[in-house]
Amino acid sequence: MRDEKTYRKWRLVLIPLTLILIAVWAYSKAGNLINAVPEQQALEIGTEAYIYGYPLVTMEMTRRVMTNGAAPQTMKAPMGQFANAREYPNASFKDVTAPNADTLYSSAWLDLSKEAYVLHVPDENDRYYLMPMLDGWTNVFASPGKRTTGTKAGDYAITGPHWEGTLPVGVIEYKSPTDMVWILGRTYCTGTPEDFKAVHVIQDQYSLKPLSAYGKPYSPLKGKVDPNINMTTAPREQVNNMPALAYFKLLAALMKNNPPSPADSPIVGEMAKIGIVPGKDFDMGKLDPAAVKALEQATKTGLERIVTETEHLGKKVNGWQISFTGKYGTDYLFRAAVTYAGLGANLPQDAVYPIASVDGSGQRLSGAHNYVLHFENGKMPPVNGFWSLTMYNAQYFFVANSLNRYTLSQRNKFNLNPDGSVDLYLEHAPPASNLKANWLPAPDGDFVLVLRLYWPREAFLNGGWEPPPVLQAQR
Repeated sequence: MRDEKTYRKWRLVLIPLTLILIAVWAYSKAGNLINAVPEQQALEIGTEAYIYGYPLVTMEMTRRVMTNGAAPQTMKAPMGQFANAREYPNASFKDVTAPNADTLYSSAWLDLSKEAYVLHVPDENDRYYLMPMLDGWTNVFASPGKRTTGTKAGDYAITGPHWEGTLPVGVIEYKSPTDMVWILGRTYCTGTPEDFKAVHVIQDQYSLKPLSAYGKPYSPLKGKVDPNINMTTAPREQVNNMPALAYFKLLAALMKNNPPSPADSPIVGEMAKIGIVPGKDFDMGKLDPAAVKALEQATKTGLERIVTETEHLGKKVNGWQISFTGKYGTDYLFRAAVTYAGLGANLPQDAVYPIASVDGSGQRLSGAHNYVLHFENGKMPPVNGFWSLTMYNAQYFFVANSLNRYTLSQRNKFNLNPDGSVDLYLEHAPPASNLKANWLPAPDGDFVLVLRLYWPREAFLNGGWEPPPVLQAQR
């Protein structure tokens, strides 16, 4: 009897105590969770965060691939060094979407977190060139070149957001909003063996050195090779295939040295609700299962919205999408779509890229049909620099073909019509021999055209000149 009474006594004590301990444990567990965010809200915030961060994450993954080498080669070079393309890229090139075959690239990636860098350009002897500088969010914050600074030799200091100091006399400062900077230089080349050599001489004089080494002998350090970096899959595909945890963790980390702009404060505040905070580790374990599920879906939904937006960039004119790139403000979806379609886009004053994925009647461009692009006499694209028409597959990469021809431009000698107009033929099968000079080979499937206008004239920028429609041709 005494044992039974004792048992009842202790049960009256132990049960409440156990419940208290469970409550304490649950409370402490809940304390590690972010304030509960409804699943639908987590999906909405996560989708916007994915779109917002897509350029920054894509820049980082591109940087990793393009700098993962011991020494410069083709379009890859260690941090702080130029990689110079010695010839036009071909259909095997997958590092950057929508590459061009009009200029020779000179690419360099900088980390300004420790020190500023000085860019030197030689005398270009009136040759067209530009050295656009992109911050981590893909905004062009400076663009020295023939249009802006002329073609004489110059030295330009590229400083980070927190840099303070005095520059040497004669050195011009360009301040970056982020510590990550990509210089994607372009030097015009006609494509002849002789002109390739002439441009190579210029490229060999492009240089970068830390500010502390300015005016002193300097040899770049040998780069380190990271075997864990995927060098076979295109950077954009690596981003597109990222799990939610990896994507948002990387985004949060990158925002430490590549801070959001003051105008981004509303979306930064929203992202904090699901634990994405600049410079802080993103931990999905602090989210409840419903929110985790929502974020996993958000990466898919966000990518779908980006891809869809590529079909609606800018204004539509005769089936062409014309958008002014290089600075995006808070139009995050536009910025992400441009990143997806053509990472490294220029300011409109330097270059505009009308894109056509449909013909003049709105039907998808396909190698199953033959097309013609007709320019009236005297109405070729108005430019101070040069123009070109480039063929891409549906993924914005070059299309392998028997001529190794990826573009038509003012460098080509076209067969003119009797009235002086020009017809460009866009088709999969070779046309008649007398038309081949005007032929741009198309894939057998869907394709995309990009009409590049470098240093466009005001007639285009103000809408006075419009690209003609791509029309189906019967032959």
